[in-house]
Amino acid sequence: AAAVAAGAVLRTSSPAQQTFTCREGGKALLATASSFSAGSEHANFLMRCALASCVIAAMLAGCGGSPPPIGAPGMPQGAGSRFSSSSTRTPIQHVIVVVQIGRSFDNLFDGYPGADTVKEGMDQGTLVPLKPITLQTSGEAGTGVTLPASPRTFATEYDGAKMDGFDLIRFGANGNGPPAHLYPYAYVVRHETKPYWNLARHYALADHMFATEHAASFAGSEVLIAGSTLLHPPSPGKYVVGVTGPGGCDAPRGTRTLLSGGGRGPRPCFRWETMADLLDAAKVSWKYYTLLCNGRDADFGCFWNAFETIKAVRYGKDWTRNVSVPNSNLLSDLAVGKLPAVSWITPTLAESDDSVSGSKDGPRWVTSIVNAVKRSRYWSNSAVVVIWTDWGGYYDNVAPPFLDNIGLSIRVPMLVISPYAKVDHVSHIEYEQASILKFIEENWSLGSLGSTDQRATSIRGMFNFTK
Repeated sequence: AAAVAAGAVLRTSSPAQQTFTCREGGKALLATASSFSAGSEHANFLMRCALASCVIAAMLAGCGGSPPPIGAPGMPQGAGSRFSSSSTRTPIQHVIVVVQIGRSFDNLFDGYPGADTVKEGMDQGTLVPLKPITLQTSGEAGTGVTLPASPRTFATEYDGAKMDGFDLIRFGANGNGPPAHLYPYAYVVRHETKPYWNLARHYALADHMFATEHAASFAGSEVLIAGSTLLHPPSPGKYVVGVTGPGGCDAPRGTRTLLSGGGRGPRPCFRWETMADLLDAAKVSWKYYTLLCNGRDADFGCFWNAFETIKAVRYGKDWTRNVSVPNSNLLSDLAVGKLPAVSWITPTLAESDDSVSGSKDGPRWVTSIVNAVKRSRYWSNSAVVVIWTDWGGYYDNVAPPFLDNIGLSIRVPMLVISPYAKVDHVSHIEYEQASILKFIEENWSLGSLGSTDQRATSIRGMFNFTK
């Protein structure tokens, strides 16, 4: 994690002002996050020092012990892959969940034909025009303009369902920076979102997909494998809304969860039941293409490696046969005919739409995955589901329904790309992130996690299976 760009995936505020000393082989370097430039010798030294030596930066610690080898692309993935993926209730035999980060629906799709968007947002009783912004806000990794997405942020912006408090938050991933004023009332310029709009025009877009929990990307990533971040004893009734550092079960001693309602909770190494349990029990093949915080492919995208926080996966057989690093192994598996029935892929920092990345590469990355699937032997029976973990603090005009103490949260986009997806279709059905899990459960007759997937509406309505 990060002696470099401590504010990047690690979610500290004012990343460019974080200062630290890095030492390697007797060489010392005083640096700030603003001096980080991806791919440079300077960056490589800092990354190597930060991740290999576990240098502590700012308020967060970041690296852990070396995990066992991760499944390589194209290699057999254990018992699950010996079974056919054809025993499905629909023609869909492969689902690929592409995880994106930190954008509201209005922020990426404002003005999309047929979608519920507005040109002006409500600000304390006054309408203000939404202003254009860019995904690329910085030329240096981890130093983008950042907004918070937390339960406190949600409560301020939601303002009793009036959706008019977005000017009252502050910059910084923790909301500790200067006042944001009207900055959250924004949409991303069309030339940067064009790849997403093109996918929506050819396939299906959901404009009433709500994040399941009032929390940022860490919790959203967990919801996409477990349906919820609800803790069991010793903290019943509390939800995990963040962490003090990445690494999950491999995180340094002292790393703690951040809980709804405030305070810190247990170490981020959970006993939650996840989709891995259901898929393994049904002998349905699966893979999770992701990043780690250390090693050759270290990247700050390790923050979104949800299965590294699941004790049964991290210390079980699934870690070596089903968790695949780096995330680009998905493309290799597509090419050699080893795509599992169900898969997830999480982005590197630069590939993410998270505002802290300062990068515009997210749409290109998503499109590259879709194109690879379309070129593969799997396209005819596959569905690519692109989903954002959280709203990133940005304005959205639709008040989410109140279903429990932690959700639903502010709208995020969802794209469904498949030969069976409804064409140029905007769905107004109320979905939440667990709706994706519901579809997977029903399609492979897995049973239920007994979490938010029970109440969620399956995304089956995004498809036309009469084609």
